[in-house]
Amino acid sequence: MVTRTRFDDSECPVARSVDAIGDWWSLLIVRDAFDGSRRFGEFQRSLGVAKNILTARLRTLVAGGVLESVPASDGSAYREYVLTPKGEALFPVIVALRQWGEQNFFAPGEPHSELVDRRQGNRLRTLEVLSADGRPLNPDDTTVHKVSAQ
Repeated sequence: MVTRTRFDDSECPVARSVDAIGDWWSLLIVRDAFDGSRRFGEFQRSLGVAKNILTARLRTLVAGGVLESVPASDGSAYREYVLTPKGEALFPVIVALRQWGEQNFFAPGEPHSELVDRRQGNRLRTLEVLSADGRPLNPDDTTVHKVSAQ
């Protein structure tokens, strides 16, 4: 069996983030949590993932502080999974992936889901990367700067 490479001590924030999320199942679990799924069965029905894989991914997300396992809100013996502040901070990542997917993987007019502003019902504005002074930036406008240990 191949051992998974870990990046929890990497100097790269992208590598550490990917290490914490793990794989596509984990991102889809987080997406579903934003969409209101809370119980194991809800995630399983939505994703169609094998129960053992879902169990492992939920454990990893809880251990990583992305989700928290809490008593069921209806007082039953079930547990529910809720996003922590760390998990909620993934919202722009999920929105960016959704918008990238809409722009690159659907033909014009092809049916798909879309994220809308709950209050006004409008589609969201496309996310932009902005400088500290508000200028739109593209990849050529940025560079990676190493932060020294303090």
